[in-house]
Amino acid sequence: MGWVDVGVNITEKPLAFDDVVQRSFEAQVSKLILTGTNVLKSNQAIEWCSKYPQNLYCTAGVHPHYASDVSADVMQQLQHLATHECVKAIGECGLDFNRNFSTKADQLRIFEQQLELAVQSKKPVFLHERDAFDEQIRLLQHYRPQLVGGVAHCFTGNTAQMQAYLDLDLYIGITGWVCDTKRGLDLQAAVKTLPLDRLLLETDSPYLRPKGLPNNRKIDGGSNEPAYLPFIAEQVAQLMGVEIEAIKSQSIINSHTLFSMAL
Repeated sequence: MGWVDVGVNITEKPLAFDDVVQRSFEAQVSKLILTGTNVLKSNQAIEWCSKYPQNLYCTAGVHPHYASDVSADVMQQLQHLATHECVKAIGECGLDFNRNFSTKADQLRIFEQQLELAVQSKKPVFLHERDAFDEQIRLLQHYRPQLVGGVAHCFTGNTAQMQAYLDLDLYIGITGWVCDTKRGLDLQAAVKTLPLDRLLLETDSPYLRPKGLPNNRKIDGGSNEPAYLPFIAEQVAQLMGVEIEAIKSQSIINSHTLFSMAL
């Protein structure tokens, strides 16, 4: 069984993305979940999934950055997209009060509508949060009894915040942020107490290239790629004090369980 990268962003260069996918396969990262951040990107993700039906899956949703820009029928569009077999979660959805590219009111409204859609479609939620933890947790506590599950995507918080998600029986998505010896200290401490059966691995590529990764600019242009997921896993294994094979096997099981993918 190959690794599963549960968070991959679509590049703007289709031919380059084909190369990225092939390099991921060569690195034994055999399944990718593409992130839908708006209706356009969700449609593009579905198109890519049709090209690699055994290896690529996706989410469909509206990132909080775009909450103020959606059309009146956005939920109807997402409801339709969610019927595709390759769509395994609703999102990337949540709250981001750091940059506030969308108003707080719009973010809260669109997030809650996507939580309702996740309940209706019986799909897990793919969650984003930045500087909005208390508001996000309150909404999740309200909807969690009806949700089939979810993951705190690209989690970068502290141990207490992680525990709040775990108390809701959610998974924790760990990226290359854990390799950052300056910004990632809180996350490194949290990962040491993360139950193995709640761990998901993701690159959030082409963003968040892991610190300490050898320079491979001639091939990757300095970007992050799914092929680098095992590098992240090695850091996680060291922090959790377990063998890399345990990280691999359990993260694969966790990914297939949450996203209802066949092993």
